[in-house]
Amino acid sequence: MSFEPSYLELYHTGELENRINKLVNNLEDCTLCPRKCHVNRNTKYGYCQVGRNAIVSSYFPHFGEEKPLVGIMGSGTIFFSFCNLGCVFCQNFSISQKGEGKAVNKIELAEMMLNLKSKGCHNINLVSPSHVIAQIVEALPIAIEQGLDIPLVYNSGGYDNPETIKLLDDIIDIYMPDIKYGNNDVAYEFSCAKNYWDITKYAVKEMHQQVGDLIIQDGIAKKGLMIRHLVLPEKQAHSENIFKFIASEISNSTYLNIMDQYHPEHKSDLIPNLNKRVNRKEFMETVTLAQKYGLQRLD
Repeated sequence: MSFEPSYLELYHTGELENRINKLVNNLEDCTLCPRKCHVNRNTKYGYCQVGRNAIVSSYFPHFGEEKPLVGIMGSGTIFFSFCNLGCVFCQNFSISQKGEGKAVNKIELAEMMLNLKSKGCHNINLVSPSHVIAQIVEALPIAIEQGLDIPLVYNSGGYDNPETIKLLDDIIDIYMPDIKYGNNDVAYEFSCAKNYWDITKYAVKEMHQQVGDLIIQDGIAKKGLMIRHLVLPEKQAHSENIFKFIASEISNSTYLNIMDQYHPEHKSDLIPNLNKRVNRKEFMETVTLAQKYGLQRLD
């Protein structure tokens, strides 16, 4: 079985242009992400500190992502600057909160995608796309016309507007949200994200409805949902709520990467219970919890 990115059909039918228009028009009164700041981003910066053009920190073949994304030639990763979250423990805060990077137009963004494809990358991995998805999709036709035909990966922090995700149906091939918290209060305290848990559940349901469980062919991810979850010290991520949700409302066959690399960074070294690393016992207890709910497709 061969896989062709679904955005190619949308392009040929003209539907991609309709979606682009809806996403770009949203910038006039921005509600792309759950912040819904209603700023005209054509003339001002939104809550995310980004205006009309996306800002890119870097792009390159990434070999540190999940194995089905990396394959042999790497995942073609584009790191977008700023973020719609404000995590106190962000390990990339110079990019996500200070905005290190360069503003790019749609032509430059398309050229980045094509450059990554030319290097043999298996996909285009869009890191922190939630606040700049209009700008990303706007660049697609330019890249398609010059030969782009590899999967798009939507690699977000999970704080996504379900209505925006609906507009990405058949544009995004692989969704990879990082479900950070299974509790609204903790999400607000650590990421200043109101109703994170409730919103993320709806968004992830929509993602799964569009692409289903992850399909891997010859070791390479082609289409589907991948979920990340970073274990926090002292069970502060409320991981059990997340695993229960995935098992009962998404799928027991969900590809889940439970991550153990948390360490105090940014402001978290001043916060009790966040100012220490996750120990091996905490991590293994979290993995056991996931298995308890029947989640066996663990990375």
